Amino acid sequence: MKKAFKPFMILLLILVTFLSACGAESTGNNTNTDNENNSGEDKKKIGILAPAVTHGWVAAVAYHAEERAKELSDEIEYQIQTSSNAAEMTSQLDDLMTWGAEAIVAFPQWEGMEVPIQRALDAGIEVINFDIAIDAEGVYRVSGNNEDMGIQGANYIVDKIGTEGNVVILEVPTSGSVSELRKKGFVETIEKIAPNLNVSTYATQFTREDGLKDFADILTSNKQIDAVYSMDDETSIGVLQAIKEAGRTDIKVVTGGGGMQEYFKMMPENEEIWIQSALYSPAMVKDAVDVALKVLKGEEVEEVTIIPTTIVDRENYTEFLDDKSPY
Repeated sequence: MKKAFKPFMILLLILVTFLSACGAESTGNNTNTDNENNSGEDKKKIGILAPAVTHGWVAAVAYHAEERAKELSDEIEYQIQTSSNAAEMTSQLDDLMTWGAEAIVAFPQWEGMEVPIQRALDAGIEVINFDIAIDAEGVYRVSGNNEDMGIQGANYIVDKIGTEGNVVILEVPTSGSVSELRKKGFVETIEKIAPNLNVSTYATQFTREDGLKDFADILTSNKQIDAVYSMDDETSIGVLQAIKEAGRTDIKVVTGGGGMQEYFKMMPENEEIWIQSALYSPAMVKDAVDVALKVLKGEEVEEVTIIPTTIVDRENYTEFLDDKSPY
């Protein structure tokens, strides 16, 4: 009995070993097949750095960047990091480098990002800055056109009220070149196409609270205003509230800037006033993600990409509605 059992056990062990080897070989083939079928190895790795803000224009930058990254998921892998200051963004940039990012789309709102971004560039990582110009050699930039926003605002107002009347400019000196360039485009265009317009300039801020407070005072000191060149949608919301509270019916145009969903929805509600927004949209960051992918594919890309100004009013606002946008 023992002699018959021993050869049987040896045969059983050989059979088990053979089956185990076959099973291991089969698993390996499945893994290789998965790798061959999965284009993940060919995907470009793109990191995204944005400020950690939960609402408003800045918050929408991260939202739109991630939306575009998801749309490109067949071609890219991505990580998105949000930060509250330059030190935190620098640390996150280092994390993206460790992760293996081949390109980084950055919205560096704080001073002090030049050195870490240059370090990434020196390491062979492509960097595409959104909106902000910084002193770093080899960085790409995608931005809107502040001066053209002013030009388009001037053309819009003259189209609606003609070449004569009273126009108020609401500038924001604390915003630096943003306000300067928008005002420059507006004033120079008005001088060319409607030199007889009476233009007055007042200072405010890019908030609805300041727009309301400052424009309430302006209304008191100006008995006739035909149009308001406001540079920002938030400011314009305050301006419209001030007009409503004062019961004024003389103002026919209020411009804005940015691309705010709440402001868009006000456009059809105010039939007596043409409400306009010159887009300087956070959605432009999608173009920055596109530039990153093009660079990694070896396509020729301009060092600076300027997004043309788009005008939104009651006639086309529905094309720009996005209920998920935080701005």
